[in-house]
Amino acid sequence: MLLSAMPAIGITGGISSGKTTFVNCLRELLPQATFFDADAMARELTRHDQAVLAEIRGKFGNKIFDANGQLNRSALRAMVFQAPEKRRELEQILHPPIRQHWSGEAEKHRQLNDYFFADIPLLYETGGEKLCDRVVVVACSEEVQLRRLMKRTGLDRNSATAIIAAQIALTEKVKRADHVVWNNCPESVLAGQARFLMNLWTGKNL
Repeated sequence: MLLSAMPAIGITGGISSGKTTFVNCLRELLPQATFFDADAMARELTRHDQAVLAEIRGKFGNKIFDANGQLNRSALRAMVFQAPEKRRELEQILHPPIRQHWSGEAEKHRQLNDYFFADIPLLYETGGEKLCDRVVVVACSEEVQLRRLMKRTGLDRNSATAIIAAQIALTEKVKRADHVVWNNCPESVLAGQARFLMNLWTGKNL
């Protein structure tokens, strides 16, 4: 299969550009593949990794932990959404263990010639594209991205704009991508683009 020569595929984009929906399309097409979800691992780290939780407590204080010592994820999310510098501080805590884990998984599957997809929202921001054989960027127009983010988070336009601005611009990510998926469209069109790429990578008609 053509993909056996390039088994580590990074999937990225901008916040609310549609990465998760695209990955779900790929999962349906290739259920036997291995998928890594950076956001899911971040949630796992903030629930169970004591070293990470200690760093978060040291950086953000006790006020985001409840009486039982559990992290209040909603309070942390509200804090980092409102202050880009706080968001960067959280990323500096979470991204090293996330990168260590997924890069190891990528190498393991590369040696096995297995299908491996890594959904990494900040792939370019953390230099993770160097660990991928191909990178797919899921992109959409600025207005669609902004509207989706405001709807998902309840943020006002200025706050949502600031969060988008904290990432590398989608236009720049598109320039650096091996493949671009455009997601201003219905999910059926996105699924068609996922099928096209799978056919391209595998040499099959999925």
